[in-house]
Parts: sequence; structure tokens; C-alpha cells
Amino acid sequence: MTTINPRKPAPYSMKGALSKKLFNSKTLILMCVPAIIYFIAFSYAPLPGIYVAFVNYNYRKGIFGSPFVGLKNFDFVAKSGKLWTLTQNTILFNLAFILLDNLLAVTVAILLKEIQSKSFRKVSQTMMFLPYFISQVLVGLLVFSLLNSDTGFLNVILKSLGAEPLRLYKTGDPWPFIIILVHLWQKTGYNSVVYFAAIMGIDDSIIEASMIDGANGWQKIRYIILPSLKPTVVILLLFALGGIVKGDFGLFWNLVGRNPILYQKVDIIEMFVYRATVSDFNFSTASAVGLYQSLIGFILVLTVNAIVKKIEPDYSLF
Repeated sequence: MTTINPRKPAPYSMKGALSKKLFNSKTLILMCVPAIIYFIAFSYAPLPGIYVAFVNYNYRKGIFGSPFVGLKNFDFVAKSGKLWTLTQNTILFNLAFILLDNLLAVTVAILLKEIQSKSFRKVSQTMMFLPYFISQVLVGLLVFSLLNSDTGFLNVILKSLGAEPLRLYKTGDPWPFIIILVHLWQKTGYNSVVYFAAIMGIDDSIIEASMIDGANGWQKIRYIILPSLKPTVVILLLFALGGIVKGDFGLFWNLVGRNPILYQKVDIIEMFVYRATVSDFNFSTASAVGLYQSLIGFILVLTVNAIVKKIEPDYSLF
């Protein structure tokens, strides 16, 4: 009996399939090229510079020619006795920023969506977006012109009313609230853009169907808009937690500056390292603290992502 061997199919070419996918996605790849170049230039190419944290950096010898000192650079902040205070201040401020930023951004995005007048919506978005583009140096000058005890706008009004002026630059207690308020004023409009875009992506037919079924405004927000924003909120929170140990140096420095009276309440790691580095030009110490911050942020992202993956696998980063 003759057996007829069917013709074997041509072997699947992984290289050909990949080339075809790349060719079909060439437009998207070209759009991603600037971002890829940015991350290679500013995130991956500088990675060998981490070695600075483990050497006594010498300008003439360079990074890899400088003497290796191990973990001695990490002792700089630890032995100062301020490591816990600095880390605590940095984390607490960033937690407040993250939680309040997202809460206000979601609220503003929902309110903008509910505005019927398109022209008023555009004007409102522009007005809220403008503070993000103001230099933090100017923000610091604005706050000083409002709050300084001699010629500040607030104290001029209080003096004209016969009240005692507020000497805010001589006590640190109010400054956590001042810094948080200034941060929210500057960043809320910008942060709301992502959530507003996510809301605009919700299918209008779903909202219209809910209104036909008798849903009021609050029910529409609670059962349709907020659940639709959940993936965006989770992803942005995960990204934000990666930098929870890195403070906003520009904001803090321009508001507080070299005022040691306020340091107990508002001093963060970046300000401490900056003051130390400027005084003795110890770049190895600055690199060590930067590596310390990055490692803690990395561990936090992995931990929170693992928790999210266990609860809601679809919302995790990886």
C-alpha cells in the first residue's frame, strides 16, 4: 500500500513575522522614537554614573579612576542624625501631594465634563492650566510678597485693620499647609487633563442610557464615571509612588530657602543634600542619597504593584 506524504507546511518564520509587525506599525514606532531617545539619553546612558556613590570622587581621576570607598558615602546622611526626619518629611509631603492631587484632579475633571458651555469650559481649563507654566522662582517671590511680615499683602491688610501681623517666616508650623496649598494651586489644572481625557473617552451611549433609566447626576458619576477612571487612577498612583522619596526641590527651595527656623517641619532630602553639596562640592554623597531614594522608590513600586496585581490583576503595571 502506497503512503502519500502530505506536503509539510513551510516553517513559521519568527523573523519574518516580527518584520511584518514592525512594518505595519511603522507610524506608531516613529511616534515613539523621541520618547525612546529621551529614556536612552537620560535614564539608561547615565546608569554607569551610579558608581560615583561608591567612590571618593576626584575630578582629575574621573569616576572609575577615583578610589573605591564602599558604603562610606551613605554614612553622610545616616550619621548626621537627620535621616529619619528628612525621609519622614519627604514621604509625608509626597503622600499628601499624591492623594490630594488625584482627588482634586478627578473632581475638577468631572466638573469640567458637567459644564454645558464649551467656551466657558475652555476658559476654565486655560485659567487652571496657566499656573503650571509659572516658574517656581516666581512662585516663591509671589508667596513672599504675600506673606512676609513687613510688606506682605496679607500683613498690610491686617495692619490696616488694627490686627497683629502674622510672622510666618519665624515659625515652621503653618508651612506644611502653605506648601501643600501652593503645590495644589500650581499642579491641579495640569493633573486634571489626564482624567478629563479619560472621561471624554467614555461612551456617551452608556451615560445616555443611564439617564433614560432615571439616573441622576450623582448616580451617573458614582456608577459610570468613577469606575471608568479606576484604571487610570491606579496606574498614575503606581507611577507616583515610585518617586515618593524624591521631593520637589524647586518648590521647597524657593518657598523656604535658607531659613533654618523652618527646617524641622519642611526640610526634605533634596534640600539637605543641596546645602551639603554646595558647601563642600561632595558629589559622591549626593549620588549616594540619590541611589538611596531610587532604591526605596523601586521597592515601593514593586510592593504596591504586587498588591494591586493580587487584588485587581488587570490594573497592575506588569
